[in-house]
Amino acid sequence: MRNWDSLDESGVCTTEKDCEDAFKVCQILDVPFHQVSYVKEYWHDVFSNLLKEYEKGRTPNPDILCNKHIKFNHFHKYAINTLGADAMATGHYARTSQEDEEVFQQPYAPPPTSLFRDRFEIRNTVKLQKGADLVKDQTFFLSQISQEALRQTMFPLAGLTKEFVKRLAAEAGFHHVLRKKESMGICFIGKRNFENFILEYLDPKPGNFVSIEDGTTMGTHKGWFTLTLGQRARIGGQRDAWFVVDKDIVTGDVFVAPTTSHPALYRDTLRTDRFHWIAVDPPPELVQTQMLECHFRFTHQMPLVSCTATLNLDGSVWISLSQPVRALTTGQFAALYKGDECLGSGKIIQLGPSEYTLQKGRERSEAGVQQKEQPTPELDEIKPQHH
Repeated sequence: MRNWDSLDESGVCTTEKDCEDAFKVCQILDVPFHQVSYVKEYWHDVFSNLLKEYEKGRTPNPDILCNKHIKFNHFHKYAINTLGADAMATGHYARTSQEDEEVFQQPYAPPPTSLFRDRFEIRNTVKLQKGADLVKDQTFFLSQISQEALRQTMFPLAGLTKEFVKRLAAEAGFHHVLRKKESMGICFIGKRNFENFILEYLDPKPGNFVSIEDGTTMGTHKGWFTLTLGQRARIGGQRDAWFVVDKDIVTGDVFVAPTTSHPALYRDTLRTDRFHWIAVDPPPELVQTQMLECHFRFTHQMPLVSCTATLNLDGSVWISLSQPVRALTTGQFAALYKGDECLGSGKIIQLGPSEYTLQKGRERSEAGVQQKEQPTPELDEIKPQHH
């Protein structure tokens, strides 16, 4: 599957190399090899979306969008409808609640058109669950895929660890694949600098780095979209490290703080857009009480944090965390878990106040209370001064 046309620094098309590797594996296993291009679809469904999000000051997640729109939509339909396959198998470290045999018996069920499915429609939904290798678990990246695609997907690596899979690959003679490094970061950027890459597509919008503590201008940047919350800000002439804590896309100011654990980086509430539930409907407990105790993460390997999710009438969700989390970022996806099950995710569109803002508010209100408590002299106690 080809999603992006690009050459790396040495002029080699990395996608061609991937195709070559896949072809060799197919030859060894004696299975047919098919190649399909989704360059156009990727541009429309994923990359254009990414650019719009960056322009809004958000930090999108292309891996989640690629799985949602390309692998588990266009490619899934190609496998089932064009190749006539019964199911699709992928190398993700994840599990589903159904046995492999059940995958082949799945009837087609179109997605609902309203927020909630018809209550009389009986439907045995398939759950997305964590894989056995919890370090490599990839359910976070699959948290936006459709129930329809999940019902027709198998995860052969569900019960295996990465180390065991590598041993199997070595025994099978797939040495050319074993030598490959793990892909990290945004696939189509490769080894390029992110700032240089994004400035090929978006016009520079220079602005100032401003201290969150006293409003001092610390330096300049080429555009807020080249920066994300929590990252180190490259500010010329500064000996100490400063970190991005907030962005103002109206003024172009990027606010920075002097330490990596500054309270301006920590928040414990957020709101998503309309939440995508893997089971299609929200959990019954959430529908009945509007609240659900569960766990949250917004990046792939962050430890799960306990939280309370509140369902809004428009399908969006407020999430209150049991402890403040560093560098929560709009545009990223908030995934919710109940035990081993990944319930789904929603794009973060609003953040609650930071610990620093709350701290400042408390200091102001305490100062106001102290001012009120200071005794004011009674009129009869004020004696005239004689000079």
